[in-house]
Amino acid sequence: MGSLVSASTLYHATMPEKLRFGILSTANIGIKKVIPAMQHGERTTVTAIASRDLAKAREAAAALGIPKAYGSYEELLTDPEIDAIYNPLPNQLHAPWTAKAAAAGKHVLCEKPLTMTVAEAKTLLEVRARTGVKICEAFMIRSFHQWLRLRALLDAGTIGDLLAVTGVFSYFNVNPQNIRNRVETGGGGVYDIGCYLIHASRYAFGHEPQRVVALLERDPKLGTDRLASALLDFAGGHATFICSTQMIPYQKVNFLGSRGRIEIEIPFNAPPDRPTRLLIDATGDLSGSGIREETFPTGDQYTLQGDAFAKAAQQDVEVPVPLEDSIGNMAVIEAIFRSAESGGWETPRR
Repeated sequence: MGSLVSASTLYHATMPEKLRFGILSTANIGIKKVIPAMQHGERTTVTAIASRDLAKAREAAAALGIPKAYGSYEELLTDPEIDAIYNPLPNQLHAPWTAKAAAAGKHVLCEKPLTMTVAEAKTLLEVRARTGVKICEAFMIRSFHQWLRLRALLDAGTIGDLLAVTGVFSYFNVNPQNIRNRVETGGGGVYDIGCYLIHASRYAFGHEPQRVVALLERDPKLGTDRLASALLDFAGGHATFICSTQMIPYQKVNFLGSRGRIEIEIPFNAPPDRPTRLLIDATGDLSGSGIREETFPTGDQYTLQGDAFAKAAQQDVEVPVPLEDSIGNMAVIEAIFRSAESGGWETPRR
């Protein structure tokens, strides 16, 4: 009697060389950044795009050279020639459409924040267990040169004990029609860009903060948080950050240790058309004479993200940002919102 071949084994044995992506919506992040990047990936290709407006889907498909266009998300999910979904829908639609895509047997790379609440994120644990697909939050920094090198330097003790992470991330946008400025779509600075600073701090320390205190200023007309400041208390160190949706565009993150400092230049929107740098200061000379730089070759962080996710799906290994990590990040986001209301320290609740 012949041996049985599992569905998983058969799937991986017959999987095409490149993971075939379908895109849910014609969101700008997909059209302008992620889709073109994945079209150049070693392991990724974009097969189809869907919009609730078929004309928009066809227009995007024609502009980007995507073979198929669908007038509904449901129709795209039934396409047997799609292996994975990229979900850049508005924040409040991340969890439901990620669950629907998984139920259709598609791996899911979902834009951050993965969900709006911890409770929503935890429902995806059951979805993942039931369907067996990969679900990954799209923190593209986790696959990029600078951040991988940061992890190696911290692990090697290059700056001694990590004691503090400080970061700023801001842009200026007051358009009331933009989803980032609408409460009902999960807009506001903390959800949109503060999540990166939280993720960076947790990634650097390698564990969860014990407590959080924060201040928020909300736009009086839009209702979204336009300025947020937070202090995260980790065992052995602190992380502080400021994020804003109505401030001069700026981003910087510093990792300070007992014997040195690491700074990531343009940490979150790394340019795809020129080399990037990481600065290491082991002397503390305030003139900057002791700083050495490491330069990384030109690369697109969205291309690398897609390839890392595709590799995880093809080789059945862990994705760069698993659900457990996403739940931890969302727990800090919720604690920040609670602290802004209570005026005191709050404990992240996973």
